[in-house]
Parts: sequence; structure tokens; C-alpha cells
Amino acid sequence: MISTAVVQVDFHVDLDINKDRCIGCGICVDVCPSNIWFLDENKKAYPREDYEQDCFICHACAVSCPVGAIVVREEVWERE
Repeated sequence: MISTAVVQVDFHVDLDINKDRCIGCGICVDVCPSNIWFLDENKKAYPREDYEQDCFICHACAVSCPVGAIVVREEVWERE
């Protein structure tokens, strides 16, 4: 007999931007399917405050950044 179990998980994501490396190209703004990224008045990228609920964790922003200024950190937590 095969035993199965359903495990529920929660996802958590942190988007980190190194503003010293950011060149303000706006590629992250263009490639994000969730419209999470914006450019500030100094042409530096930043994620909106409530990004965690909409981020697909697709890494498009980090992969597309030509200077590697964006790091996507993801965690998966099992619910008890």
C-alpha cells in the first residue's frame, strides 16, 4: 500500500537591490510580469512595498539586470 500526505507550504521572497550597482536602465521594470519594480527620482530601482503577495518568484528581474544589482531570495515553509 502506498501512503500519501498533503503538505501545505508558504512561500516567502525577499528582493534585494544594490543601489550602488544599479545603473537605472529600467530593464527590471520592463520585464517584471507583476509590475513590482519602479525607478525613483535618482533612476534607482526599488520594489513596491507590498511586492511579496504578487511576486511570481520568476527571477526575471535578477536574470535581466545587466550589472547583477538584484538578488531574489526565496524560502519555502511547511505549514503545520
